Amino acid sequence: MRPFKVLGVQQIAIGGLDKQRLRTLWVDMLGLEVTGNYVSERENVDEDICAIGSGPFKVEVDLMQPLDPSMKPAVHTTPLNHVGLWIDDLPAAVAWLTAQGVRFAPGGIRPGAAGFDICFLHPKASEEFPIAGEGVLVELVQAPPAVVDAFSRLAAG
Repeated sequence: MRPFKVLGVQQIAIGGLDKQRLRTLWVDMLGLEVTGNYVSERENVDEDICAIGSGPFKVEVDLMQPLDPSMKPAVHTTPLNHVGLWIDDLPAAVAWLTAQGVRFAPGGIRPGAAGFDICFLHPKASEEFPIAGEGVLVELVQAPPAVVDAFSRLAAG
């Protein structure tokens, strides 16, 4: 039996060469609120963190551009860069999924841009780990207690 639950969508990350063009659509036209900014040389990213919804049902929309388009990771080469999922018990999920043959990207569990612990499922399988995102980078995000409680109440009906 699976020792964790996927509670819902935590984020969608969209990449492009110029995040201002992304902001024109997502912020100016669609009305998402910019709630922060995250810059990481190691991850080659300058991202605006936006949000839609509220409380435990708030979904983060990250608008990302590379610091250097010639470097990796190339956050702009797949416009839908990754999808983030709320997980109720991230360490249990990583342990169980690894044992099932799921391939994770390097870096392990670590603090993410929004302050939650995260890790990534690799988009490509390998011989050692035959299960992966099939071309999609999937971010697993440790849900804070308020989100776990809200989803539990919702499930209980």
